[in-house]
Formats: sequence, structure tokens, C-alpha cells
Amino acid sequence: MATLLLNLRNVPDDEADEVRALLGARRIEFYETRPSRWGVSAGAIWIADDADADRAKELMAAYQAERQARARTELAAAKAQGLAPTWWSTVRDEPLRVLLTLLTTLLVLGLVALPVFMLSR
Repeated sequence: MATLLLNLRNVPDDEADEVRALLGARRIEFYETRPSRWGVSAGAIWIADDADADRAKELMAAYQAERQARARTELAAAKAQGLAPTWWSTVRDEPLRVLLTLLTTLLVLGLVALPVFMLSR
């Protein structure tokens, strides 16, 4: 029976490519399910042979630890150079998106609070 190694929901393409290359280099058989057309399933990378599942999970854990360390180093370097994204830079770069997000949040909060106001009358 196949073993799920990586759900591809919100996984960047470069990370998925690196995982595929890692499995290929270690000669671990895997297959991939594609995302569904309507977004119900995001797709996944599966280990075909149960005998390789534990080894693949160990490789994946080591890979993710290395990727996490690399990402933290890159973020620290970006912060030191003043290039890391901040809330204010997002407001400056995408004011319409920020405004729509805030309005949507207020609308949802209003809809949630509406029954309380209606019951208090």
C-alpha cells in the first residue's frame, strides 16, 4: 500500500522539485497525484513501496530541517539588508488588497455579531 509523503497544498514548485530530485537520487520509487480541477484535492507525492516509506520519511525530515535553516538564514539576511517584507511595505505595495482584506474582515465580524444585536432588542 502506498504511503503519503508530501501533500502538495501550498507547497512551492521549487520545494516539490527538490523532493522529487531527492527521492530520485536515493532510488526511492514514488508517484504523484495531480491536483483536482476544482481544488478539492491538492495533489501529493506518494511512496510506492512500504519498505521505502520509513527511509523516505527520514530523508524528508532531514530535508525539511535543512530547508528551514536555509529559509531562516535568508530571512535574517533580508532583514539585515532591510529587504524583508513588512506590514507597511505590503500596505505601500498593495493598498487595494489590504483595504479589501480589512473590509472583508469587518464584514465577517459584523455578520457574526448580527445575531447578538438582534437578540438584544
